[in-house]
Amino acid sequence: MAKAHLLRRPTFWIGIAVLLSGLAFAAMRARGPRVHTVSPRRQDLDQHLVASGRVWVPSRVQVSAQAPGLVLAVMVREGQRVRAGDLLVRMDDADARAALAQAKAAVEQASAHVDQLRHVGAIVATEGLRQAQTNVERAQTDFNRIKKLAASGVVPPIDLDNARSALELVRAQKTAAEAQQLSSAPRGADARVVLTALLQAQAQVDAMEVRLAQTRVIALQDSVVLTRTVEPGDVVPASRTLLTLAAGTDAPQLVFQSDEKNLASIRIGQKARASTDAYPQQIFDASVSYIAPSIDPDRGSVEVRLRMAEPPKFLKPDMTVSVDITVAAKKHVLTVPSDAVRGMATPSPWIFVVEGGRVVRKDVELGIRGEGTVEIVSSLSEGANVILPEGSLLTPKQRVRASRVER
Repeated sequence: MAKAHLLRRPTFWIGIAVLLSGLAFAAMRARGPRVHTVSPRRQDLDQHLVASGRVWVPSRVQVSAQAPGLVLAVMVREGQRVRAGDLLVRMDDADARAALAQAKAAVEQASAHVDQLRHVGAIVATEGLRQAQTNVERAQTDFNRIKKLAASGVVPPIDLDNARSALELVRAQKTAAEAQQLSSAPRGADARVVLTALLQAQAQVDAMEVRLAQTRVIALQDSVVLTRTVEPGDVVPASRTLLTLAAGTDAPQLVFQSDEKNLASIRIGQKARASTDAYPQQIFDASVSYIAPSIDPDRGSVEVRLRMAEPPKFLKPDMTVSVDITVAAKKHVLTVPSDAVRGMATPSPWIFVVEGGRVVRKDVELGIRGEGTVEIVSSLSEGANVILPEGSLLTPKQRVRASRVER
């Protein structure tokens, strides 16, 4: 009766329930906490490098003033396409034109001197030499006659001395006339002087024509005006930048700075997909065309350029772009979720797996890394139970209960 009475009491059954719960909790605790695990999976894997860059124009030209002056007109606007030979900026040319006119007048004067020497000077020199020769012949005849008379005592010696002096004088005049004729000849000194003056005047004309041409700033090749930093009325010094042009026919490229730690994975010819911040839905193809041969020591980065087979029409210089380069690709490789790998940034990454109901640490060798997935090269079988991090602190050899999660 007492036993039956006991079974009817609620407190008895409550105690039994508490006891059973405690036993169950103790049994579960002995088996360890529950952890979520995944199995490695074989799949095709691509590794991507994503970066932000800009549209780069290969030929960027700074158009400057070659001489100081007043800007009269600017013939182009930003964004305008110009052809080789088009007038870009016109500067005040009044002083240059006046200097050119003065230089041309100097050429006319020097040319007149040349003509005068060739036609008048040569005739005068020739006539002077002929006259000097006649005078020498006459003086020589007189000297010979007086010499005979002096020898006969007919004339005093003083007359002979005077005749000798006269002969010496005309001989000296003849020598001077000969020198004058040589100087007036086409290769003579006077000819060289006047010809040099003419050449100097002609060179000054050329210089003034160059100066005049510098007042007209023209495009040297087909270009697009990127910036305009001058307006009519500005007084600009020499070498002041007036316009910036995207010159030539070279297609624009994409350029970005990559961290030097990525250098080993970037190669010429790698394919990429790109888009602009202005048109994010319009994705276009590109490929790596240039890797800088040196590292920027201040930023620890390397410049990378990409060429586009068909650059979109909407691309503009310096436009911001996003670049996604496929730096590696493998087929049918063994992978696990990236967050399952511990110490991924260290030289010795590892994972936790469940073996025999206990936690086991395994050092692994990583391969390429995809989006949220990483290749495991060694130390892991396809049937392993890889533990996913859940915030709980696990230690090797700890008892756990594996709960498989589908990937």
